[in-house]
Formats: sequence, structure tokens, C-alpha cells
Amino acid sequence: MPASGTGSPGRAPPPVEEEEPGRPHEALDLGLSLGVGAAALPVVQVSSASSGEEEEEAGGDEEAEGPSLPSCPVCMNPWTAEGEHRVSCIPCGHVYGRSCLERWLLQCGKKTATCPQCGKIFRQKHIINLYAPEIVVPNNDLEKVRFSSLLFLGCVSDHGLKLISFMQQVLSLRHKNDTLENQQQKMIEEIKEYKVHAFLYVLQRQISLQQHLINESNSKRQKMAEQSSNGARIAQSVASLRADGGSSDPCKFFLQNEYFLDGARVMGIDASSQIILASGRAAGVSIEHVLTKINMFSGHQTKVHLPPNTKALKDICIIPGGLAVFASLGKKLSLLSMTTNNIVHQYDLPAPGWSCSGLQNGPNHIYAGLQNGMLLVFDTRQTKAALHSLTGLSTHPVHTIHSVVDCSGSTKVISASSIGPCIWDVDGSENRPNLLTGMESQGVCISLACAAPSSDLIVATFRPKVELSVDGTSSQVAISQSPTLSSSGKLGCHALMRRASSTSFVKEQTCNGNVSELRMSKSAIIPCSGNSQHLFAYGDESLSGVRTWQLPSFQAFTDLRPHRRPILDLRFAESSTGEKYLGCLSEEKLQVFRVIDH
Repeated sequence: MPASGTGSPGRAPPPVEEEEPGRPHEALDLGLSLGVGAAALPVVQVSSASSGEEEEEAGGDEEAEGPSLPSCPVCMNPWTAEGEHRVSCIPCGHVYGRSCLERWLLQCGKKTATCPQCGKIFRQKHIINLYAPEIVVPNNDLEKVRFSSLLFLGCVSDHGLKLISFMQQVLSLRHKNDTLENQQQKMIEEIKEYKVHAFLYVLQRQISLQQHLINESNSKRQKMAEQSSNGARIAQSVASLRADGGSSDPCKFFLQNEYFLDGARVMGIDASSQIILASGRAAGVSIEHVLTKINMFSGHQTKVHLPPNTKALKDICIIPGGLAVFASLGKKLSLLSMTTNNIVHQYDLPAPGWSCSGLQNGPNHIYAGLQNGMLLVFDTRQTKAALHSLTGLSTHPVHTIHSVVDCSGSTKVISASSIGPCIWDVDGSENRPNLLTGMESQGVCISLACAAPSSDLIVATFRPKVELSVDGTSSQVAISQSPTLSSSGKLGCHALMRRASSTSFVKEQTCNGNVSELRMSKSAIIPCSGNSQHLFAYGDESLSGVRTWQLPSFQAFTDLRPHRRPILDLRFAESSTGEKYLGCLSEEKLQVFRVIDH
């Protein structure tokens, strides 16, 4: 053998009785006897240059061919799971094909031989067949590498068995991880699909709700004609009037803006600055009250938070100088700067405030009507107490006041409480007001409209009084013995009065209409056709909208677009350039109509 220097390939190696590690020449003899080059054995070190070149060439061939299956280190042929060249190992743990080991024993000529790699002695009976299947391991889904290298790791030892068990656990965990990732991806897709369905469901619900509201509004509008006043003196429609030779329309109404609010109560309009103030309660469960400031040009809304002691607002009035005045149940009369949105001053009141007013072109006087029937006069240039405190004819709340200028140029205040309309001399010469005559038997006064600034025309609204019968139970006494309207409030009365002198008015005409059983509703007189004609507007309970009449005849003129809730406030305002607006406020919506004269 070349490794031993004999040069005879058929010569058997000398017998070895004991373990002699590190004998690579025997591995070389085995390789030569099987027809395999020495360079194929990884444990053989060849010092010759030619052998080194062969190793490099062999290595290059292997690299060119790429990774291959594990093979027998003697013949370099792949192991088989059965047959003559099945995978086997010897006690030292090295693995070979069984036929190569048996041939090596036969060549040694004895019952024992040494391991070609480590030189440890083994016998025929020590050859052990291994039953290790070929394993495929996924590597991050990039490629699958097949290997049988576990056969090289001494699988018959405890460490080899533990390593195999560990690898099986790793493979199992990887499989579980892949399963969980697939489940996670599936759940993400299901969640996305659920969100899409949920969004479509909510959108469909909103569309259905809006359609329901539209249908409800249309149904209410169709029933308007059926819910007319049942004996009320509402004249024929405009079309009938024209057919009978009536006059042309004095003006027209165009809906300019519509704003949706929450919990609105009262409002004020500054027509020159195109600003609207509406009161309400702050969102949530708090009791904080706010003002909503609305720009009529842009529609932009600003929330103005009021001091906690203000409480609910009962009336709002816009006065010259960029100030807004409002009376509140917190016993405060407040001044708000329309420029800075700040409360610049608050006057203390002896009782909750119910109404307020101020002249548009007069002195710096403002007026407050109180819950106890009193009227207070303030000067905005003085920040302490009221100029005058006037006592009313009753202790009922003064729910409406109008500051006007009479024909002699004197400033007067026309107010209304449940007993009826009164006129006040606010210069301090008289301490008590005068009740306008002819209104004593009309009922409970709940509203008062005034044609400012001259106040030549006023319209007071009444509802039936509640009287006690002999047995102590209450009974309703209607003004004209008309029946009570079950679902549309009460059948009330609108009374037109014209000025006769600086301190007296004369009743001219009355008209029945549907009024609220509980609320102190607002009304307005609208000048039109160059102030030669007037319309009266009132929030009719049967419409949940505004109905208008021509004055002084009380002929029906038109009904404005209805709301879903009853009208709570109604304001007419005219700018310095002659532009006219009518604001209609319910709890959830504010409408602004442009009034165009003919």
C-alpha cells in the first residue's frame, strides 16, 4: 500500500490487537482496495503536490455540483436504508455503508479490524444497522435542504437521541408557528371584512333614518291643511284672495340659511353685522350654558361659554356698540362683546331675568323684565346699580319687553305678562305701568309683537284662562267657546291694537290661532312694501312652523317651511342698509329667511 511504502495494493495490513488511534494509512488501504482515490477520504492528509491538486479538483467538482446527500466516507456512494450498502455504524460512532465495513474486515483477514477514521477496534458483531430516515428541514420558506447528517452525530449515543428529539420539537414548533401565522392572517382578513360590513350597515341605517325624517316631514306638511283652526278666523288662501281681486303679495320669503343646533332656546340677530346668537346647553351631562355665535356669511359657528352663575338664558337683545344683552335665570343681566366674545359686565338682579331690550338709536339705556313683575332700567355707562326700579301690576313674570319711541319722541317700554300688555314711562316719573284697555277678557297673554321703532301697531297673543269650578276642579274656558285642539295646543287668540295716543292703544281686530298650552311663545311684526304694509308671524303649534297673516285684516298669507319641533323663538331684524331677515328657532334647528319687498 502507498501509505505503508510497500506499493502492493493486495497486501493486508498487519494485525492490530489493541486500539491504536490515528492510523490514516489503514483508511488509505481500504480506499485503494475499493478503487477509491485517497483524495476522496476527508481524514487522509496527502503531502504530495499531485495529491493536493487532485483534492482541489475534487473539491471544485463538488462545489460545482452543489450540495449532495450524505454518503459513505469510504466509497463516497450514498447510503441506502436497506440492502448490502445500508447505513451502519460501529461502536466508536462512525458511520459507513455495511458492505464497505464487511469488505474491510475481509481484507484485514481477521475477525477484528480498526475504524478507518479513528483506529478503534471493532468486530463483525459490532456492526449495527441504523434506521434513520432522510429528514427534510424548511429554512424560512426560502428553500428546503435535505440532510441525513444526524447519522454522523453518533445517533446510538444518548446525546444523539436527545438532539434528534430536540430537532423534532423545533420542527413541530415551526409547524405550529406557520399554522398560527396563517390563522392570524385569516383573522385579520375576517376583521377587515367585518369592519366593511359594519360600516355599510351604519351607513344604511343613517340613510334609512334620514329617509324616515323626510317622509315624516312630508306627511306633516300634507296634514297642515287638515289641522287648520276649526272655527278660527283664518282667511282664505292667497290664491282665493287673488281670485277675488285681492292685492298682490307685499313681500316674499326666501330661505337663506339653515343651521342644526342642539338644545337651543332663544336667539338674537345683528342684521348689520350678519351675526346670530343662539343660546343652549353645553354638550354632555354638565349644566353649563353656552352661546352659539353664527356668521351668516360663512356659516362658521363659535361656542361662547358663559359663567357658571349665569344659568339658562331667557332673552337676548343686540344693541349698538357691538354689545349683546341677555337676561338669565341666574339673576344676571349680562353684556357680551360681539368682538371679543367675552362678558364685559354683569348686573345683579333682585329676581331671575325673563326679558331684556334696548333702543337701536337711543341713549345707552337697557331694560330688564323680572320674574317678580318688576322692570329695571340700566345705563351701560354705569356699572353699579339700576337707574330705576319699577314695580309691575302683578308678580307674574314680565316675559316680553319692547323699548320704543312714541309720536312725541319720548322713550316708552311696552311689556307683556300673563295679565296682558302694559306701557311703562321709564324716565322715573311714574313707578307703575298702565294696562292697555280692552285686553282684560282675552285670556292669558303669552306673547307680544311690536312694530318698532314707532310701535304704532302691536299684536298680543292669548290662550284661554284656567278657571276653578265650584267643586274645585279646573275647567278650560275657551275665548270663543271653540273646542280644545287635542294634539296641536290650544285654540288661542291674536289681538291687533293700534296706537291712539302716546299712552293708549285701541283694539282693531282679532284672529284665532293654535297656541302653546305651556310655553310663552314669541311673535313678530314684519314691515314690508316700504313699511306701508305689515305681516304678523307666529309659531303655530299645529304646524311646528311659522304662519303669517296680513295686517290689519288677519288674512292668511303663507306658511314657512316647518320644523320637527315647535317654534321657540321668532325674531325680525333689519340692517342699516334695509336688508330684512326673519329668524325661526326650534330646539334643534335655526332657519333664517330673507324678506324681499315687492
